Amino acid sequence: MGQTLLLSEQDVRALLPMEDVVAAVEKTFRGMGDGTVVNPSKVNLDLGEIAPYPPYNGFMNAMPAYVGFSDVAGLKWAGGNLGERKKRGIPYCSSLILLVNPHINNFIAVLDGALITNMRTGAQTAVALKYLLGLKDGERRPIHLGIYGAGMQGHMQTRAISTLFDIEELRIYDVSRAALERFREDMQSAIPGRIILCDDPKDAAQGDAVICVTQSKDGFLKEEWLSPETIVFPMGSYQECEDDVLLHADKIVVDHVEQTLHRGALSKLAAEGKITRQSITCTIGELVAGRTELHREPGQRIVCLPIGTGAMDIGCASVVYQRALEQKRGQFFDFGVSSATEWNQN
Repeated sequence: MGQTLLLSEQDVRALLPMEDVVAAVEKTFRGMGDGTVVNPSKVNLDLGEIAPYPPYNGFMNAMPAYVGFSDVAGLKWAGGNLGERKKRGIPYCSSLILLVNPHINNFIAVLDGALITNMRTGAQTAVALKYLLGLKDGERRPIHLGIYGAGMQGHMQTRAISTLFDIEELRIYDVSRAALERFREDMQSAIPGRIILCDDPKDAAQGDAVICVTQSKDGFLKEEWLSPETIVFPMGSYQECEDDVLLHADKIVVDHVEQTLHRGALSKLAAEGKITRQSITCTIGELVAGRTELHREPGQRIVCLPIGTGAMDIGCASVVYQRALEQKRGQFFDFGVSSATEWNQN
């Protein structure tokens, strides 16, 4: 089978700064738009997230992809759990990524996927904003943000967007005041502008973009709170905004049409037949690849849903793999060779 490189979260952290995640995500979006990325819809295994059995309040997703810019295939096996993991204080997300040499189908690497998942999710929003707001390569401009959720994703969204924009004001709401205070402490040195901790959720619904990164199922974000020109990013696995925010959107931009109709903010309305493929204006990949332009009139609202694809994980992981080879990080393991210590056969 050949040797497989094993890479830990520590290796990933050392090899992949956020600026490079944003660059890899942009390349992957371009590949999705020009046809050099192959990304089937993810396969969901319900472990009690919605279904009554098994009763573990979690899920796992299998997310395969081929990424042309690195000529690597792979699979992310990832999920979340609000049951026993939450009780034990373990992070919500767990993930591994397997990389394959597509020429001979050898497994060339296995690496931690949780950090890559968290970082590329923030980077997806940053790249989407670059193209939705018409930011040129090398250009920076000020931006005002509203964020719901002060946890891991609140941090990652902020870090990723700050690689492309100067955040002049960031309004943030969370049900936990302690989480808000931690966020301000962590992020104050990362952005030039002021951070406003909101006690009322409607106070965070201001800015050039409003980003929802919560685990809420309540549809808390109300249309009446939003300015018509605010770009809305409902990023959670469920519907964080009320129906009218989606139904009254002038343009809906997604990362992957099939996935966004079956998981995340659009899924309920899609199941009810109120949102269809025809409701979607274009994909982020089409914008990045230059295959389409988004013509936006004053006062038009855009809803953007980059809920995440396996291609993003494989694209980022391929960068980590190449750098690990160059810097001689990680450990090699040959799955085709018997280990030195075998089970006692008696």
